Amino acid sequence: MDLKWYVNRLKAMSPAEVAQRARDEALHQTWRFTADGVKPAAINPAMPAPLPEDAARAIDPEHVEALVAAAERIAGGTWTALGVTRDDLAPRPDWFWDPATGVRSDPKRYAFDLNPRDPKTVGNVKNVWELSRHHHVSVLAAAYHVTRDDRYAEAAATQLRSWWHDNPFLRGIHWTSGIELGIRLIAWIWVRRLLDPWEGAAGLFEASETFTSQLYWHQAYLARFPSHGSSANNHLIAEEAGQFAASCAFPMFPESAEWRERSAAVLEREIELQTFPSGLNRELASDYHGFVTELFLAAAIEGIRGGHPLSSGYIKTLARMADAGAAFVDGRMQEPRQGDGDQGLALDLDGNPRQRWRTLLPTLDRLVGRCSWWPATEETDVRTALWTAGIQRRVHGRLPVRPNVFNDAGMVILRDLEPGPDEIWCRCDGGPFGYLSIAGHAHADALSVELRHGGIEVLADPGTFCYHVDPEWRSYFRSTRAHNTLEVAGRDQAEPAGPFNWTTHADAETLSVAGLDGGRHAAWSGRHEGYRRLDSPAVHHRSVVLDRHARRLVIRDSLDAKLKQEVRLSFHLGPTIDCRLEDHGAQLSWKTDTGLRTARLVLPDRLEWQAARGETSPPQGWYSPQLGARIPAFTLFGVGIMDNAAVLESVVEFDNE
Repeated sequence: MDLKWYVNRLKAMSPAEVAQRARDEALHQTWRFTADGVKPAAINPAMPAPLPEDAARAIDPEHVEALVAAAERIAGGTWTALGVTRDDLAPRPDWFWDPATGVRSDPKRYAFDLNPRDPKTVGNVKNVWELSRHHHVSVLAAAYHVTRDDRYAEAAATQLRSWWHDNPFLRGIHWTSGIELGIRLIAWIWVRRLLDPWEGAAGLFEASETFTSQLYWHQAYLARFPSHGSSANNHLIAEEAGQFAASCAFPMFPESAEWRERSAAVLEREIELQTFPSGLNRELASDYHGFVTELFLAAAIEGIRGGHPLSSGYIKTLARMADAGAAFVDGRMQEPRQGDGDQGLALDLDGNPRQRWRTLLPTLDRLVGRCSWWPATEETDVRTALWTAGIQRRVHGRLPVRPNVFNDAGMVILRDLEPGPDEIWCRCDGGPFGYLSIAGHAHADALSVELRHGGIEVLADPGTFCYHVDPEWRSYFRSTRAHNTLEVAGRDQAEPAGPFNWTTHADAETLSVAGLDGGRHAAWSGRHEGYRRLDSPAVHHRSVVLDRHARRLVIRDSLDAKLKQEVRLSFHLGPTIDCRLEDHGAQLSWKTDTGLRTARLVLPDRLEWQAARGETSPPQGWYSPQLGARIPAFTLFGVGIMDNAAVLESVVEFDNE
């Protein structure tokens, strides 16, 4: 047991949360002896509302072809998730084995005796959990629904029967985290719905005592052990979305109505609590904004299909979340990379890697309607066609123009006035640090920037890479020096206290914005006081100006400090950027579909500059395209001394041709 971790975690909890967790622990021990052998009886063997018969006809043929190809790979035993490819799925996988570390957790051990944070006993738990979210099973079911090929239905049934058999209630790692149960429930709903024409569907689900038992205990677990206090973030949303969806789609038990009403009330509350008025998610992690949008969407759709629609206020907030996503993507529909990201999905129906918002916006369009300024999305993909089949609503009173500033969240986008192949897009970070006391998915990235040219990352946020398995790499990727901002006195802007906990927060403040919606110049300025905690306190100020005509971005950094400070200014280049460090700057180049592009990065000469790429001692010069993967990329960093009068000016000048 990591005593220091527990001490820091307790410090982040209120007395009420500590008391609640003590009650949870007591119930964990009670269920060890009382839950085994209980077989719940269904009073209403129900099935989810079926899809319209013509739902699959709207899918573009190329997407059908890609779906079938993905299903063939899965049926053949191959599936890639979080950058890890498994080839042992056929006919059934080992649900407890982590292929990345080779560790296999004990499938018979009482769930609450396992520590998901211990890679020595469970491996990389994200890899193990991801397969048991059953996204690969819903892909098989979608392939069956589109093709009516029984092979896919039978393969899906084999996967589910295997999981149900190997994971009895409270045995093994898959009963240790409520978020996993919630996402699994959403998958099961859609597997049953998509397999409805198959003759074996009822026997696999509502007529099966095994499924009935699994469904009941998943929901009973979620009803008793919801995330709360400092953990009530996206986990709580996933838990309640799964619970609400399942109680709408499978109202099979005496408790179903109570579960549905309670989870609906929590969802109605949390969509407001966890969403800024501007529409951004309060965790301030761009990938998680997309994830929770999908979860809230899944619940909304299931409520409509089951005859228990969530409120109009809920749908209006979901529309604000949709508009925020449509606004912050660049010209290639790529989202920002602020904070943590693990590519979580509420529902997978095609099994193919995607830019989330390219397919999520058309799906949201069916429920809330699109604004005139949303980026164009012409294709009809599998998930949109099936997920929203027969659903058509519209929320009125939306934003008339695309927002480029989210004041409450501190996100500001400096960009060209019109998207195009050479669009300049720059995200500036000048807002709150993260959500709740632990800010679990926040990075020490106050006043950082991301800069893209035609969708190519020039100044990049390096990403996340890992959660539990390697503390050194976890610390690096969320550190200040791993972001395009200023480090002072060799310290992070905020004090870390574990892989998902910060004891101090570096809240930033946006001071001014100008020219975001017109004119030659778009400008932003901000500051943060994370370094006031130092023995020699300092406040970091930054301004960023985009000259749209000159194709130039100017970044100016200064400190408000009484004493001189040691500083490190970092610029992390995207993985496709080649770099040559020269006097007073660096020459940048990258390849595009139309040829070679170049830019010059002029660096402040009062700092001593170095370039790093793919170094491990200590880690620097890396880019993580997704959780579990890292690739070398150039990092430029300058070190030196700053006083109160110093201004560091950095300039990116793009080639106009």
